[in-house]
Amino acid sequence: MKIELKEITIRDLTDGYQDNAEEGVVGYGGRLDIRPPYQREFIYREKQRNAVIDTVRKGFPLNVMYWAVREDGTYEVIDGQQRTISICQYVKGDFSFEGRYFHNLLPEEKDKILDYPLMVYACEGTQREKLDWFETINIAGEELTPQELRNAVFAGPWVSDAKRYFSKSNCPARRLANGYVSGSPIRQEYLETAIRWIADVKRDEEIREYMAIHQHDANALALWTYFQSVITWVQGTFIRKRERFMKSVNWGELYNKYKDNVYDTAHLEQETARLLMDDDVTNKSGIYPYLLTGDERTLSIRTFTPAMAVAAYERQQGVCPRCGKHFDSEDMEADHITPWHAGGRTVAENCQMLCKDCNRRKSGK
Repeated sequence: MKIELKEITIRDLTDGYQDNAEEGVVGYGGRLDIRPPYQREFIYREKQRNAVIDTVRKGFPLNVMYWAVREDGTYEVIDGQQRTISICQYVKGDFSFEGRYFHNLLPEEKDKILDYPLMVYACEGTQREKLDWFETINIAGEELTPQELRNAVFAGPWVSDAKRYFSKSNCPARRLANGYVSGSPIRQEYLETAIRWIADVKRDEEIREYMAIHQHDANALALWTYFQSVITWVQGTFIRKRERFMKSVNWGELYNKYKDNVYDTAHLEQETARLLMDDDVTNKSGIYPYLLTGDERTLSIRTFTPAMAVAAYERQQGVCPRCGKHFDSEDMEADHITPWHAGGRTVAENCQMLCKDCNRRKSGK
Protein backbone atom coordinates (compact mmCIF):
# COMPACT_ATOMS: atom_id res chain seq x y z
CA MET A 1 0.00 0.00 0.00
CA LYS A 2 1.29 3.48 -0.91
CA ILE A 3 1.07 6.19 1.78
CA GLU A 4 1.97 9.82 0.97
CA LEU A 5 2.16 12.72 3.43
CA LYS A 6 0.48 15.84 2.00
CA GLU A 7 0.22 19.40 3.31
CA ILE A 8 -3.25 20.82 2.63
CA THR A 9 -4.18 24.38 3.60
CA ILE A 10 -7.56 25.18 5.07
CA ARG A 11 -8.09 27.48 2.07
CA ASP A 12 -7.82 24.47 -0.24
CA LEU A 13 -9.79 22.19 2.10
CA THR A 14 -12.79 24.52 2.30
CA ASP A 15 -12.82 25.26 -1.43
CA GLY A 16 -16.15 23.98 -2.76
CA TYR A 17 -17.32 22.82 0.68
CA GLN A 18 -20.92 21.60 0.60
CA ASP A 19 -22.98 19.80 3.22
CA ASN A 20 -25.88 18.24 1.37
CA ALA A 21 -27.20 16.29 4.37
CA GLU A 22 -28.53 13.03 2.91
CA GLU A 23 -26.29 13.37 -0.16
CA GLY A 24 -23.11 13.69 1.88
CA VAL A 25 -20.43 16.28 2.53
CA VAL A 26 -17.66 17.31 0.09
CA GLY A 27 -14.74 19.74 0.03
CA TYR A 28 -11.28 20.31 -1.48
CA GLY A 29 -12.71 21.56 -4.75
CA GLY A 30 -15.22 18.71 -4.86
CA ARG A 31 -12.43 16.12 -4.83
CA LEU A 32 -12.76 15.12 -1.16
CA ASP A 33 -15.66 13.04 0.10
CA ILE A 34 -15.70 14.20 3.72
CA ARG A 35 -18.49 11.95 4.82
CA PRO A 36 -18.53 8.72 2.79
CA PRO A 37 -21.52 6.38 2.98
CA TYR A 38 -20.11 4.36 5.88
CA GLN A 39 -19.17 7.32 8.09
CA ARG A 40 -21.23 8.56 11.01
CA GLU A 41 -23.01 11.91 11.14
CA PHE A 42 -21.31 14.90 12.69
CA ILE A 43 -21.22 14.20 16.44
CA TYR A 44 -18.73 16.71 17.90
CA ARG A 45 -20.07 18.68 20.83
CA GLU A 46 -19.52 22.43 21.07
CA LYS A 47 -16.52 22.02 23.40
CA GLN A 48 -14.77 19.63 20.99
CA ARG A 49 -15.57 21.75 17.96
CA ASN A 50 -14.30 24.92 19.64
CA ALA A 51 -11.09 23.16 20.67
CA VAL A 52 -10.36 22.50 16.99
CA ILE A 53 -10.87 26.16 16.06
CA ASP A 54 -8.84 27.35 19.04
CA THR A 55 -5.96 25.10 17.96
CA VAL A 56 -6.05 26.47 14.41
CA ARG A 57 -6.28 30.13 15.45
CA LYS A 58 -3.31 29.75 17.78
CA GLY A 59 -1.30 28.02 15.08
CA PHE A 60 -0.85 24.84 17.10
CA PRO A 61 -0.64 21.56 15.16
CA LEU A 62 -3.69 19.34 14.78
CA ASN A 63 -3.36 15.58 14.71
CA VAL A 64 -2.59 14.07 11.32
CA MET A 65 -5.63 13.23 9.18
CA TYR A 66 -6.02 10.26 6.85
CA TRP A 67 -7.51 10.16 3.36
CA ALA A 68 -7.96 7.23 1.03
CA VAL A 69 -7.20 7.67 -2.67
CA ARG A 70 -9.96 6.38 -4.93
CA GLU A 71 -9.49 4.78 -8.31
CA ASP A 72 -10.57 7.99 -10.07
CA GLY A 73 -7.98 10.07 -8.18
CA THR A 74 -10.44 11.67 -5.75
CA TYR A 75 -10.26 11.21 -1.99
CA GLU A 76 -12.40 10.12 0.91
CA VAL A 77 -11.81 10.89 4.58
CA ILE A 78 -10.78 7.86 6.58
CA ASP A 79 -9.93 9.61 9.85
CA GLY A 80 -10.45 13.27 10.76
CA GLN A 81 -14.03 13.77 9.61
CA GLN A 82 -15.11 15.59 12.78
CA ARG A 83 -12.14 17.98 12.70
CA THR A 84 -12.60 18.61 8.99
CA ILE A 85 -16.30 19.44 9.30
CA SER A 86 -15.64 21.67 12.33
CA ILE A 87 -13.14 23.71 10.31
CA CYS A 88 -15.35 23.92 7.24
CA GLN A 89 -18.43 24.91 9.23
CA TYR A 90 -16.52 27.69 10.98
CA VAL A 91 -15.13 29.12 7.76
CA LYS A 92 -18.57 28.89 6.17
CA GLY A 93 -20.04 30.85 9.09
CA ASP A 94 -22.20 28.17 10.68
CA PHE A 95 -21.06 29.05 14.20
CA SER A 96 -19.01 31.64 16.08
CA PHE A 97 -15.97 31.18 18.28
CA GLU A 98 -15.42 33.46 21.28
CA GLY A 99 -18.22 35.70 20.04
CA ARG A 100 -16.85 36.22 16.54
CA TYR A 101 -17.86 34.55 13.28
CA PHE A 102 -15.28 34.00 10.55
CA HIS A 103 -16.63 36.97 8.61
CA ASN A 104 -16.07 39.19 11.68
CA LEU A 105 -12.33 38.57 11.64
CA LEU A 106 -9.78 41.00 10.28
CA PRO A 107 -8.30 40.13 6.86
CA GLU A 108 -4.98 39.10 8.40
CA GLU A 109 -6.80 36.88 10.92
CA LYS A 110 -8.73 35.21 8.12
CA ASP A 111 -5.57 34.62 6.11
CA LYS A 112 -3.83 33.08 9.11
CA ILE A 113 -6.63 30.51 9.36
CA LEU A 114 -6.95 29.92 5.61
CA ASP A 115 -3.19 29.42 5.24
CA TYR A 116 -3.02 27.02 8.18
CA PRO A 117 -1.41 23.76 6.98
CA LEU A 118 -3.13 20.45 7.69
CA MET A 119 -1.00 17.32 7.61
CA VAL A 120 -2.75 14.56 5.68
CA TYR A 121 -1.69 10.99 4.97
CA ALA A 122 -3.17 9.82 1.66
CA CYS A 123 -3.18 6.06 1.25
CA GLU A 124 -3.60 4.13 -1.96
CA GLY A 125 -4.11 0.37 -2.22
CA THR A 126 -6.68 -2.38 -2.32
CA GLN A 127 -10.01 -2.00 -0.57
CA ARG A 128 -9.03 -4.61 2.00
CA GLU A 129 -5.72 -2.84 2.75
CA LYS A 130 -7.39 0.53 3.15
CA LEU A 131 -10.13 -0.83 5.37
CA ASP A 132 -7.65 -2.71 7.56
CA TRP A 133 -5.80 0.56 8.01
CA PHE A 134 -9.08 2.34 8.66
CA GLU A 135 -9.88 -0.04 11.52
CA THR A 136 -6.40 0.32 13.01
CA ILE A 137 -6.15 4.10 13.06
CA ASN A 138 -9.62 4.56 14.53
CA ILE A 139 -8.62 2.69 17.68
CA ALA A 140 -6.90 5.87 18.83
CA GLY A 141 -9.89 8.09 18.08
CA GLU A 142 -13.59 7.73 18.81
CA GLU A 143 -13.78 3.98 18.30
CA LEU A 144 -16.16 2.78 15.63
CA THR A 145 -18.97 0.41 16.46
CA PRO A 146 -18.90 -3.07 14.89
CA GLN A 147 -21.65 -2.08 12.47
CA GLU A 148 -19.81 1.07 11.38
CA LEU A 149 -16.84 -1.11 10.48
CA ARG A 150 -19.09 -3.54 8.62
CA ASN A 151 -20.57 -0.59 6.72
CA ALA A 152 -17.04 0.31 5.67
CA VAL A 153 -16.23 -3.16 4.43
CA PHE A 154 -19.45 -3.48 2.44
CA ALA A 155 -19.86 0.12 1.28
CA GLY A 156 -22.09 0.36 -1.76
CA PRO A 157 -25.60 1.30 -2.88
CA TRP A 158 -27.25 -1.05 -0.36
CA VAL A 159 -25.48 0.46 2.65
CA SER A 160 -26.10 4.00 1.42
CA ASP A 161 -29.83 3.35 1.05
CA ALA A 162 -30.04 1.46 4.35
CA LYS A 163 -28.55 4.46 6.13
CA ARG A 164 -31.35 6.61 4.74
CA TYR A 165 -33.83 4.55 6.75
CA PHE A 166 -31.81 3.55 9.81
CA SER A 167 -28.84 5.82 10.44
CA LYS A 168 -29.88 9.42 10.96
CA SER A 169 -30.81 11.03 14.27
CA ASN A 170 -34.43 11.41 13.21
CA CYS A 171 -34.51 8.62 10.64
CA PRO A 172 -37.76 6.79 9.75
CA ALA A 173 -36.73 3.73 11.80
CA ARG A 174 -36.20 5.85 14.91
CA ARG A 175 -39.54 7.60 14.50
CA LEU A 176 -41.31 4.28 14.03
CA ALA A 177 -39.56 2.09 16.59
CA ASN A 178 -38.52 4.42 19.38
CA GLY A 179 -39.53 2.54 22.50
CA TYR A 180 -39.11 -0.88 20.92
CA VAL A 181 -35.45 -0.81 19.85
CA SER A 182 -32.41 0.16 21.91
CA GLY A 183 -29.27 1.92 20.74
CA SER A 184 -28.39 4.95 18.62
CA PRO A 185 -29.20 5.29 14.92
CA ILE A 186 -26.13 7.42 14.21
CA ARG A 187 -23.90 4.72 15.72
CA GLN A 188 -25.58 2.24 13.34
CA GLU A 189 -27.19 0.18 16.12
CA TYR A 190 -30.67 0.41 14.59
CA LEU A 191 -29.26 -0.89 11.31
CA GLU A 192 -27.44 -3.72 13.05
CA THR A 193 -30.65 -4.72 14.86
CA ALA A 194 -32.64 -4.75 11.62
CA ILE A 195 -30.06 -6.98 9.92
CA ARG A 196 -29.97 -9.38 12.87
CA TRP A 197 -33.75 -9.64 12.71
CA ILE A 198 -34.19 -10.18 8.99
CA ALA A 199 -31.25 -12.61 8.77
CA ASP A 200 -32.38 -14.28 12.02
CA VAL A 201 -28.79 -14.44 13.26
CA LYS A 202 -26.79 -13.68 16.39
CA ARG A 203 -23.14 -13.95 15.35
CA ASP A 204 -21.25 -11.06 13.74
CA GLU A 205 -19.95 -13.21 10.90
CA GLU A 206 -23.55 -14.01 9.93
CA ILE A 207 -24.31 -10.30 9.73
CA ARG A 208 -21.30 -9.85 7.47
CA GLU A 209 -22.51 -12.70 5.29
CA TYR A 210 -25.92 -11.04 4.85
CA MET A 211 -24.29 -7.72 3.96
CA ALA A 212 -21.93 -9.40 1.52
CA ILE A 213 -24.88 -10.95 -0.32
CA HIS A 214 -26.71 -7.63 -0.59
CA GLN A 215 -23.75 -5.22 -0.94
CA HIS A 216 -24.51 -4.36 -4.56
CA ASP A 217 -28.31 -4.36 -4.34
CA ALA A 218 -29.75 -1.16 -5.75
CA ASN A 219 -31.57 -0.36 -2.52
CA ALA A 220 -32.44 -1.63 0.99
CA LEU A 221 -36.21 -1.51 0.56
CA ALA A 222 -36.63 -5.17 1.53
CA LEU A 223 -34.92 -4.55 4.87
CA TRP A 224 -36.99 -1.44 5.57
CA THR A 225 -40.25 -3.16 4.62
CA TYR A 226 -39.42 -6.10 6.88
CA PHE A 227 -38.53 -3.80 9.80
CA GLN A 228 -41.84 -1.98 9.46
CA SER A 229 -43.68 -5.32 9.50
CA VAL A 230 -41.97 -6.36 12.73
CA ILE A 231 -42.81 -3.16 14.56
CA THR A 232 -46.40 -3.15 13.28
CA TRP A 233 -46.80 -6.72 14.54
CA VAL A 234 -45.39 -5.80 17.95
CA GLN A 235 -47.68 -2.79 18.26
CA GLY A 236 -50.72 -4.88 17.34
CA THR A 237 -49.86 -7.86 19.55
CA PHE A 238 -48.78 -6.02 22.70
CA ILE A 239 -51.13 -3.08 22.67
CA ARG A 240 -49.55 -1.03 25.46
CA LYS A 241 -46.01 0.28 24.93
CA ARG A 242 -43.72 -0.10 27.93
CA GLU A 243 -40.39 1.26 26.73
CA ARG A 244 -38.44 0.28 29.85
CA PHE A 245 -39.03 -3.41 29.24
CA MET A 246 -39.60 -3.66 25.48
CA LYS A 247 -36.35 -2.19 24.14
CA SER A 248 -34.22 -5.23 24.96
CA VAL A 249 -36.57 -7.82 23.43
CA ASN A 250 -35.47 -9.66 20.29
CA TRP A 251 -38.64 -8.76 18.40
CA GLY A 252 -37.36 -10.02 15.07
CA GLU A 253 -36.88 -13.55 16.40
CA LEU A 254 -40.40 -13.57 17.86
CA TYR A 255 -41.91 -12.12 14.69
CA ASN A 256 -40.18 -14.68 12.48
CA LYS A 257 -41.62 -17.56 14.54
CA TYR A 258 -45.03 -16.33 15.64
CA LYS A 259 -46.22 -13.68 13.18
CA ASP A 260 -48.87 -16.01 11.70
CA ASN A 261 -50.45 -16.86 15.05
CA VAL A 262 -53.63 -15.13 16.20
CA TYR A 263 -53.60 -13.91 19.82
CA ASP A 264 -56.14 -12.51 22.24
CA THR A 265 -54.44 -9.16 22.64
CA ALA A 266 -56.59 -8.13 25.60
CA HIS A 267 -55.57 -11.32 27.43
CA LEU A 268 -51.91 -10.72 26.58
CA GLU A 269 -52.18 -7.24 28.09
CA GLN A 270 -53.76 -8.61 31.28
CA GLU A 271 -51.06 -11.23 31.63
CA THR A 272 -48.33 -8.69 30.94
CA ALA A 273 -49.63 -6.42 33.69
CA ARG A 274 -49.95 -9.34 36.13
CA LEU A 275 -46.43 -10.58 35.50
CA LEU A 276 -44.97 -7.09 35.80
CA MET A 277 -46.35 -6.96 39.32
CA ASP A 278 -45.03 -10.43 40.21
CA ASP A 279 -41.94 -10.03 42.42
CA ASP A 280 -40.77 -13.52 41.48
CA VAL A 281 -40.29 -12.41 37.85
CA THR A 282 -36.85 -10.78 37.88
CA ASN A 283 -36.49 -10.33 34.10
CA LYS A 284 -39.46 -8.20 33.12
CA SER A 285 -38.34 -8.01 29.48
CA GLY A 286 -38.66 -11.79 29.37
CA ILE A 287 -42.42 -11.51 29.85
CA TYR A 288 -42.99 -10.91 26.15
CA PRO A 289 -41.22 -14.03 24.84
CA TYR A 290 -42.70 -16.04 27.73
CA LEU A 291 -46.26 -15.15 26.74
CA LEU A 292 -45.58 -16.42 23.22
CA THR A 293 -43.37 -19.42 23.99
CA GLY A 294 -44.33 -20.52 27.50
CA ASP A 295 -40.64 -20.86 28.37
CA GLU A 296 -40.28 -19.85 32.02
CA ARG A 297 -36.52 -19.50 31.66
CA THR A 298 -37.01 -16.14 29.95
CA LEU A 299 -38.49 -14.78 33.18
CA SER A 300 -35.54 -15.60 35.45
CA ILE A 301 -37.86 -16.61 38.27
CA ARG A 302 -36.46 -15.55 41.62
CA THR A 303 -34.53 -18.35 43.29
CA PHE A 304 -34.70 -19.45 46.89
CA THR A 305 -32.17 -17.84 49.20
CA PRO A 306 -29.36 -19.97 50.69
CA ALA A 307 -31.07 -19.66 54.08
CA MET A 308 -34.32 -21.07 52.67
CA ALA A 309 -32.43 -23.96 51.08
CA VAL A 310 -30.58 -24.79 54.32
CA ALA A 311 -33.81 -24.71 56.33
CA ALA A 312 -35.53 -27.06 53.85
CA TYR A 313 -32.56 -29.45 53.86
CA GLU A 314 -32.57 -29.63 57.65
CA ARG A 315 -36.32 -30.05 57.74
CA GLN A 316 -36.06 -33.01 55.32
CA GLN A 317 -32.95 -34.34 57.08
CA GLY A 318 -31.29 -34.61 53.68
CA VAL A 319 -33.87 -36.99 52.21
CA CYS A 320 -35.20 -36.33 48.71
CA PRO A 321 -39.02 -36.55 48.93
CA ARG A 322 -39.33 -37.93 45.40
CA CYS A 323 -36.87 -40.84 45.43
CA GLY A 324 -36.54 -41.27 49.19
CA LYS A 325 -32.73 -41.36 49.15
CA HIS A 326 -30.36 -39.39 51.37
CA PHE A 327 -27.98 -36.83 49.84
CA ASP A 328 -25.43 -34.32 50.96
CA SER A 329 -26.65 -30.73 50.64
CA GLU A 330 -24.36 -29.98 47.68
CA ASP A 331 -26.04 -32.79 45.74
CA MET A 332 -29.51 -31.29 46.13
CA GLU A 333 -31.28 -28.28 44.63
CA ALA A 334 -33.98 -25.96 45.92
CA ASP A 335 -37.34 -26.45 44.18
CA HIS A 336 -40.85 -25.01 44.34
CA ILE A 337 -43.27 -27.47 45.97
CA THR A 338 -46.13 -25.78 44.15
CA PRO A 339 -44.70 -24.71 40.78
CA TRP A 340 -44.46 -21.01 40.07
CA HIS A 341 -46.78 -21.27 37.05
CA ALA A 342 -49.42 -22.89 39.32
CA GLY A 343 -49.30 -20.00 41.75
CA GLY A 344 -46.43 -21.16 43.94
CA ARG A 345 -44.34 -18.40 45.46
CA THR A 346 -40.62 -18.23 46.16
CA VAL A 347 -41.04 -18.34 49.94
CA ALA A 348 -39.64 -20.65 52.62
CA GLU A 349 -42.92 -22.54 53.04
CA ASN A 350 -42.88 -23.50 49.36
CA CYS A 351 -39.25 -24.67 49.29
CA GLN A 352 -38.15 -28.28 49.12
CA MET A 353 -34.79 -29.87 48.36
CA LEU A 354 -34.66 -32.43 45.56
CA CYS A 355 -31.71 -34.46 44.41
CA LYS A 356 -30.35 -33.19 41.13
CA ASP A 357 -31.72 -36.12 39.09
CA CYS A 358 -35.24 -35.76 40.48
CA ASN A 359 -35.19 -32.02 40.00
CA ARG A 360 -34.15 -32.45 36.35
CA ARG A 361 -36.90 -34.97 35.72
CA LYS A 362 -39.53 -32.83 37.44
CA SER A 363 -38.64 -29.70 35.49
CA GLY A 364 -38.22 -31.53 32.21
CA LYS A 365 -34.71 -30.12 31.73
